[in-house]
This record gives sequence, C-alpha cells and structure tokens, in this order.
Amino acid sequence: MTDRSGRGLRRGAVIFDCDGTLVDSEPLARDAWERALEPYGYALTDADAEATVGLPFPRTHAYYAERVELPGVDEMWTAYAGRLFALIDEGLVVFEDAVDAARELRARAIPVGVASSSPRERLQRTLTRAGLLDAFDVTVAGDEVRSGKPAPDMFLLTAERLGVAPEACVAVEDSAPGVQAALAAGMHTIAVCRVPGTEAALAAADRVVDSLSADTILEAA
Repeated sequence: MTDRSGRGLRRGAVIFDCDGTLVDSEPLARDAWERALEPYGYALTDADAEATVGLPFPRTHAYYAERVELPGVDEMWTAYAGRLFALIDEGLVVFEDAVDAARELRARAIPVGVASSSPRERLQRTLTRAGLLDAFDVTVAGDEVRSGKPAPDMFLLTAERLGVAPEACVAVEDSAPGVQAALAAGMHTIAVCRVPGTEAALAAADRVVDSLSADTILEAA
C-alpha cells in the first residue's frame, strides 16, 4: 500500500481511540462522575480519575460500587449520561492535531477507524458534536464488544470491519488500558501524552509522543 506521494507504507490502517485522543473529554467525564456520585456521599479523587481513565462504563461503575453503594449500571448510566451529554453539547473541545492527522490519513487513502470504550450513545454524541461523523471509515463502541479495554476485542473488531489484519494496523491511544488493549491485539501502538508528566503510564507503547500528525503516525509505524 502506498500514499499519494508514492511512499511505501508498512501499515494498512490507523485506529484511533476517541476520548482523550481525538477530543478533550476526560475533564467532562470527571465532572459528570463527580455529579453522579455526589448524592451517594462519595467525593471523587485524583486517584480515582487516574484509575478509571480509558475504562468502559461498566468497569468504571464497578470500581465506584466497590467504594460506595450505588444503583445498578443502567440507572447509574442515566444519571451520569444526562450530565455528561449536557457538558459535551456545551463545550466539547477537539484535539486539532489528532483530527487533522485522521483527515490527512484518509485523504491519502489510508483506512481510519475509531475504537472507543464509550457506549455507542456517547460515542455518537461525541463524534456528532465534534463534527467527526464523516471522518472515519469505521467506528466501534464499548458496548459492541464482549470485553472492553484493556482486552483487545475492540481493536480486533475495528480491524476486522476495516478489512485489515491487526498486525497491519497502527493504534493511537492516550491511556494505559488503551495501550494495553492495542498491544494485546498485535498492533503497533502510539501513545499521545495529553497530560505532561504522565508519560511513564504510557511507556509500554511502541512510541510516546506529545502531539500527532499523519507523518508522525506513519513514521512511527
């Protein structure tokens, strides 16, 4: 496979995480969890936020349910999502470097996909608000696989839907569970560090960068 400049590519597709990689939604998610947990007398800490970043909603719910008595997953999702979606609609910010990279890769005829821990309802809301519904060939949500990150299921399904072997894919992540999932899927993995000082948590990736571009992704492959 070659790009439009004729340069050979060793990788056949690029798969992006969404939250924290394409969009700056982690602060919004923290705010929504703080509001959702407040009625149950639990004050979310920095350690809690760090422990749950990149995890699918059911696993995050289980984490907090071990610390305070909570309603079931479905009831908690309703309370959480109401606040989160309002925040997304009010002021979701995209990471322009990642969005520009994804669009440039697709312009070069390189298949691009999204593998997100978010449920489909949240992923669709996020991509719509960010104006990214048309930016990817395939999107896979956390409730469409049996096991979420750090299991490899999400990346494997995305590669399958793109029609590309996992080992021919580059995965772009921002969290330790995401990096673990992509590596378990056999993909070359790039971690973008959005929070200076947290590089060590991403060290398992094949490469850690502080910003993204199409060329950076291709060169790292």
